[in-house]
Amino acid sequence: MTEDEAKATIASIVSRETLERLTIFAKLLIKWQAKINLVSPSTIPALWTRHMLDSAQLVQYIPANASRWLDLGSGGGFPGLVCAAIAHDHHPSLQIALVESDQRKAAFLREAARQMGISVAVHGCRIADLPPHRADVISARALAPLQILLDMACIHLATSGICLFQKGARYDVECEAAKQTWQFIYDMIPSVTDEAAVVLRIKELRHV
Repeated sequence: MTEDEAKATIASIVSRETLERLTIFAKLLIKWQAKINLVSPSTIPALWTRHMLDSAQLVQYIPANASRWLDLGSGGGFPGLVCAAIAHDHHPSLQIALVESDQRKAAFLREAARQMGISVAVHGCRIADLPPHRADVISARALAPLQILLDMACIHLATSGICLFQKGARYDVECEAAKQTWQFIYDMIPSVTDEAAVVLRIKELRHV
């Protein structure tokens, strides 16, 4: 998929205003990238494919009654800030919180949200220091092995909530390892940007 195709795919599911917000975000990220390593430098030429569309695909899995979304380890804003921009159209009442312990990256997230004109809560702290959120959706991308992600998520997940974790080709190994500690039901949804990757949609999480 080319960058133009990725941008066109996003444009087909969002309003013109939201596409403009995402374009502002992309330009700002490239500007800040010169001083802060927000994403791997080698992925900048494929920003719309590797990061923007890869994040945007999660929005379609938001439960209709969801009111709180928590994004763990938001880094440069993926997937949380992209999803927040799109949710501004499709789920305007959804409260989205981003957690990022790197204070420079947290500052970037706040400035990006301000320039995009969207409302998000940015918590510049460690995930372990965050008060319980009772989130209906918890997301994470390229943050930690699944077992550790579930350790983090269990504190913040609402009883009927779901996790949306983006994983690479070894997701099956991670799932088997996580089952040593956790019980959960999950779907493996093929990624739209990488045929070897999946979105793990996890629910009914509980300790073994």
